Amino acid sequence: MAKFGFIGFGHRGINMLECLLDHIDGYEIVAICDLMEERVEEAKSHFEKRGLKVPFATTSEDEFFNVEMDGMFIMAYWESHIPLAIRAMKKGIIPGLEVGGAYTIEDCFELVKTYEETGIHTMLLENCCYGKTELTVLKMVREGLFGDVVHCSGGYHHDLRKEISYGVQKKHYRLRNYISRNCENYPTHELGPIAKILNINRGNRMLQLSSFASKTKGLHKYINDHIEDLSHLKDTQFNQGDIVTTVITCANGETIVLTLDTTLPRAYSRGFTVRGTNGSYFEENDSVFFDTEEDHKFHFDWYKHFRNGEKMREEHLHPLWKKYGAAADGTGHDGIDYLILKAYIETVEKKAIPPIDTYDTASWMAITPLSEQSIKMGGAPVAIPDFTKGKWAMPREKSELEFALD
Repeated sequence: MAKFGFIGFGHRGINMLECLLDHIDGYEIVAICDLMEERVEEAKSHFEKRGLKVPFATTSEDEFFNVEMDGMFIMAYWESHIPLAIRAMKKGIIPGLEVGGAYTIEDCFELVKTYEETGIHTMLLENCCYGKTELTVLKMVREGLFGDVVHCSGGYHHDLRKEISYGVQKKHYRLRNYISRNCENYPTHELGPIAKILNINRGNRMLQLSSFASKTKGLHKYINDHIEDLSHLKDTQFNQGDIVTTVITCANGETIVLTLDTTLPRAYSRGFTVRGTNGSYFEENDSVFFDTEEDHKFHFDWYKHFRNGEKMREEHLHPLWKKYGAAADGTGHDGIDYLILKAYIETVEKKAIPPIDTYDTASWMAITPLSEQSIKMGGAPVAIPDFTKGKWAMPREKSELEFALD
């Protein structure tokens, strides 16, 4: 049975811990860690109230890393993700890395270098790659139903104004990032599923990007209009643009558009869109449009077919959702937390190539510092490094995992 450590027990960490303890078997958590004592105590309580053995618990990273483990869930603050992953890899531990953007390109290169020196992969825990819709569309793309895919887009459309504003009270990392940075700070929810569809790092790669940021008004207005107890933030100058748009070109000719949209009022969406020569999928109205006589009859009043994506999912549901849908339903984020955790645990147990490997992790996380650089230069194109050193164009060994996304 594989042994795991777990570090970071903010809101996300606790949610993932609950999903593990309540819904997934066949592993052992042997050590838990957070820099804050109260969060360590909260994590311990989740074991105690379930009648489970409480793992070794500490606020010291050094003590935590002294425990023998096979894998490590990294759920700590954004800035710590890559350094913790590298430290784990150097100790022979396969890290499962919670999502977020990198801070420097050098960190991404160091992550890849560590893998190539140690042979220990890191796996990015990008749960959106396992979304029911995303996997259904991926299956349909692989079957050729969309024809030649030429363009994809997606976004992190999520009103986070309250969460960001109370960053100090919640001991959360987003506030300091929105004050000090201006970038596509959370690219992987939308990019991950698109990268799999476009075979990024497996016969294709991202070449360059241009990023553009709107002015910054949303947080300032929200704080001054709605929050009386945050007077210290009323005159804060936020650097993060309300809307950040990133355009990416790929070696095989496709384009990708990513949108960060977290500080204006709106409903949640990931805006997942796939455009091909035979058809398209649009998440915003959950509809699929094919190049058929029947669909073209509704060219100007397609609204009558909004939500026909449900039929698509019924007819083309991905095998993972057929097998695990009942177990995943009712777990975190509509089941995708369950599936990504199962995928990671299987990776560690079999010491296999992860479904989202180190090259994917570095490439996707690199969008953040590259977008920051482009925005500073008025949207100038910035080259995206080839972290695979040419291996993207060669046949690559495919993961044999049940939860593989190849």
